Amino acid sequence: MIYLVLAYFIIYFIGIHIGFWKILDKIGENGMKAFVPILGPITRIKTVGRPAHWIIYFFIPIINVFCWYYVLFDLLKSFGKTRFYHMILGVVVPFVYLPYLGISENEKYLGKASELPKIVKSKRREWADAIAFAVIAATLIRWSVMEAFTIPTPSMEKSLLVGDFLFVSKFHYGTRTPKTILQFPLTHQTIPGTKLKSYVDWIQLPHYRLPGLVDIKRNDVVVFNIPPSELNEGIDRPVDLKTNYIKRCVAISGDIIEVKNKEVIINGETSTFPAQMQTSYTVEVTSQLRDRVLNNYDISGFSVYGRKGNNFLYRMDLTKEQAAQLKGLDFVVAVDMENRSEGEGEYDIYSGMDWNADWFGPLQVPKKGMEIEITEETLKRYGEMIKNYEFLRDVTIEDNKLLIDGQEVKTYTFKQNYYFMMGDNRHNSLDSRYWGFVPEDHIVGKAFFIWLSLDKNRSFFEGKVRWDRFFKLIE
Repeated sequence: MIYLVLAYFIIYFIGIHIGFWKILDKIGENGMKAFVPILGPITRIKTVGRPAHWIIYFFIPIINVFCWYYVLFDLLKSFGKTRFYHMILGVVVPFVYLPYLGISENEKYLGKASELPKIVKSKRREWADAIAFAVIAATLIRWSVMEAFTIPTPSMEKSLLVGDFLFVSKFHYGTRTPKTILQFPLTHQTIPGTKLKSYVDWIQLPHYRLPGLVDIKRNDVVVFNIPPSELNEGIDRPVDLKTNYIKRCVAISGDIIEVKNKEVIINGETSTFPAQMQTSYTVEVTSQLRDRVLNNYDISGFSVYGRKGNNFLYRMDLTKEQAAQLKGLDFVVAVDMENRSEGEGEYDIYSGMDWNADWFGPLQVPKKGMEIEITEETLKRYGEMIKNYEFLRDVTIEDNKLLIDGQEVKTYTFKQNYYFMMGDNRHNSLDSRYWGFVPEDHIVGKAFFIWLSLDKNRSFFEGKVRWDRFFKLIE
């Protein structure tokens, strides 16, 4: 099926260039200019009457998408194609529609769009055209280039804060081809303001990834679709419509990951901590803390959970620097980091082993082409991955045996890469330690930069807008 997808994009690319070639021939230009880099776009820009300096915009991400469609719609106007369905044909099948305009003797070039008499449209028609263009352009940008994302939970604090608004790059790791195509534009799971599904899954296309600029690296901050369906309110949604999560990739495919007393060890070497990593502390104080103190030390994740004599006990998510600052206050009795013991298993930890958030592994991250022997232990570690994410139709696990299409297999070779994700707020993060690896086809993109940050606990007069985080690159 991947060859069909590649064939489609090859046909798309060749088709639009053939279309421009024949159109240029029709208007008396040398059609071969359509195939010459830079000269081709310049010629198309002049053909519709746009200024030559527009060529600069074609090399600016996001803006180039808008410019492409402006020129395309102007070209349609040059042939008198101004109705809404003409624009749809130009967007959906330009590799067919443009060659038709260039070859058909019935289609006449009327002149540069900028020089043609302005078509009088009703206000309703003008608004409809503007909205249609905006929706089409925004949908294409959201799918192929960049998408807005909001940090909803504190699992990445202090690296990323609740209320950060950021852009996620789709082209860094390669854009995924659409899978669920019957969907209300610019929505994810539901129609805004309602609980109604914004999609139907009657048609599901093959899911592939276009070539990207870089591979996922350790310590990248990645947005992905959460793999297990049970975390999505018990609904088994299509891959591209599962809930978006953001975490740090601590191990890539093929790595052996281990956590020893909170230290992440990759392939036998201790990994560096994120600069703003948080863990949970028990803080004993002589009196309840006022908001002023919490704000002064930028403490957001906290709760009162008990008393010790006359003192109050708080549970706080802190960086090492914050913990050291609190220890120096005269009303703070103790600041103790929460510790889990080795062999003290957590009931919801991944693979059902005697592991916990601070003592985990060793565990190898599956890699495409990696072969494993099927045993009781490997089924605990990889059985759910094979069953749910390896594109197999009939998989059952029973009596420590793996059955594929009703046949027992003794070894298994993985069909895609996987990644191990963890939040920087290590004791307050639901991540790969609990639900396992992230398959490659669940990767959405790379968290790129923050464009807005709002503190929900403060008013505009108390510093609600975090100005220092504007346009901050994410590391």
